[in-house]
Amino acid sequence: MQTATKAGIVVVVLILLAVGAYSAVVLNSGAPSKSTSSSTTSTTSTPSTTTTTTTSAAMPSVINIGYYANINHAPAILGISSGSFQSALGPSTTIDTHLFTSGGPEMTALLAGQLDMAYVGPDPAVNAWIQSNGTGLEIIAGVSSGGAVFVVQNDSGITSVADLGGKTFAAPGAGNTQDIALRYYLIQNGYQTTTNGGNVTIVDTTNSNIVTLFAEGKIDGAWVPEPYGEVLIQQYGGKLFLDERSLWPGGNFSTTELVVRTAFLQQYPAAVRDIVSADVNETVWINDHMTLAENDLNSSLIALTGDGYSASILNASLSRLTFTFDPLESSVQVQAEHAYAVGDLTENPTNISAIFNLSILNSVLTQDGLPTVQS
Repeated sequence: MQTATKAGIVVVVLILLAVGAYSAVVLNSGAPSKSTSSSTTSTTSTPSTTTTTTTSAAMPSVINIGYYANINHAPAILGISSGSFQSALGPSTTIDTHLFTSGGPEMTALLAGQLDMAYVGPDPAVNAWIQSNGTGLEIIAGVSSGGAVFVVQNDSGITSVADLGGKTFAAPGAGNTQDIALRYYLIQNGYQTTTNGGNVTIVDTTNSNIVTLFAEGKIDGAWVPEPYGEVLIQQYGGKLFLDERSLWPGGNFSTTELVVRTAFLQQYPAAVRDIVSADVNETVWINDHMTLAENDLNSSLIALTGDGYSASILNASLSRLTFTFDPLESSVQVQAEHAYAVGDLTENPTNISAIFNLSILNSVLTQDGLPTVQS
């Protein structure tokens, strides 16, 4: 009897187990899996805000960034060399960097889709935007203000504006921001370049070649970004004829902007935000740790170009620069008008406000507790 009872209990237990297993299969057959694919998003809550983190499906596998080995591009140089830009993007996206010496070729590469984001002077950026009928790129943050000088040979006989006629000057590339500044300055003071039948010659070439030409006495002066101006002064006996800040209200004018290809921004806004956020952090760090930044910048420049600079050259160069994520929109408008005046732009840029898209920047600044930028 006991054997029969035990057998009955076993049968009941087996039946109950079978029913439970069947119910689990039925209930779970239509439920979503808990495993997270690369196309999902996760939400992390904090006491004050909710942040949505986008995973790799909304991120590009590669982001191509262009910049120069000039100290006015310091946030890019340090952010890339230190790995902070890469850390901001995460492991699913790789940064491919591309060094340029002038804005024209860089913007050509951007409009051709070879670059996704770029650090560039305002004049090439505006020119490319106009060429693309306002659809090719957007300025999404500022980078630097100032840091451009007009240096002349000490024995050139140039002591005033009246001495510029018949001279040969250099600038880093046709349509470059310093090239436009030089040409406009000459026009404002009654000169014309030889291309326009004038008596002043302008040689457009790379910054490094400008140093060589200056050292060999083949040019009378150059309008260049730092640190090249201070190199001409300290290493090759040049003298500072003009600090461009003296031509601008408050000494503020855009030297470098951060731009993005519009199609890339539309496809990968999260990646663009990551770079903007990293750029803001780098800018704040530079301004708060200028001595450390100077040393790191010099090391990074040596790694990029094989050439470093003395502390005195960097100190003097950086004293003429301000790092800011404000794109200084009003100065860019004026610079565009100067470009039109010298014939670099074929279309009169009466209002270029549409080139600015500061929504991501201001979102990042708000998140970081920093003042927003008003356009």
